[in-house]
Amino acid sequence: MPIKTAQIPTADGRADAFAAFPEGGGRHPGVLMYADGFGIRPVLREIARELAGHGYYVLVPNLFYRHGPAPVVELPEYIGEEVRPAIFARLMPLIQAHTAERVLSDADAYLGFLTAQPEVGAGPVAVTGYCIGGLLAIRTAAAHPGRVAAVAGFHGPVGADGPDSFAELTARVHFGHAESDLTPEGLGELNQALDAAGVDHTSEIYPGTVHGFTMADTDAFDPAAMRLHWDRLLPLLGSTLGNG
Repeated sequence: MPIKTAQIPTADGRADAFAAFPEGGGRHPGVLMYADGFGIRPVLREIARELAGHGYYVLVPNLFYRHGPAPVVELPEYIGEEVRPAIFARLMPLIQAHTAERVLSDADAYLGFLTAQPEVGAGPVAVTGYCIGGLLAIRTAAAHPGRVAAVAGFHGPVGADGPDSFAELTARVHFGHAESDLTPEGLGELNQALDAAGVDHTSEIYPGTVHGFTMADTDAFDPAAMRLHWDRLLPLLGSTLGNG
């Protein structure tokens, strides 16, 4: 799948990004993909390429562009347990500085850029996210109820803003939780909040998983859970974006 880099104008500067999309021309449904806390790196390009291979234009912005181009923090090829604490010590100030106001301002810019691309068809888009990106996906979808038709979050703190954060959601939702992140009781409470808000959703714990299970460059990676992620994500996008 072709990949091109981009610079997205925002209220605070320009966000570096990349886009993956099908070969052969034409216009395709748009997907805004939020990276995990480690940010843009080869594994994110591979996930975006695979999704693009199913007929989508996938835009992946550098969440931390205010602090420099990706990779903002130098990363090893493999993020094992022995290096994770030192990396997170450098990342946490960036994550904490990425306030809800910044998230929503950036989301406006990202969606505007995505839908203006000549390879992107008319109609609604989807937003997906991994780890902290799952929370950003929820915030984006809630702020753009008529524009975002589907939202998916994987091993992310999707309920961190509380049950009221779901009130404006009109998108169809899938959440895939890590077993280490959410208890069955916590899952029940989250799903009750989604039900109370009238959100069309599936939300489940992926068995035997730990936080980060989709990321092949970490020791959390779980191939079976990654397959389940695709088994849930692709039908969601196909049914909402008319690409099934």
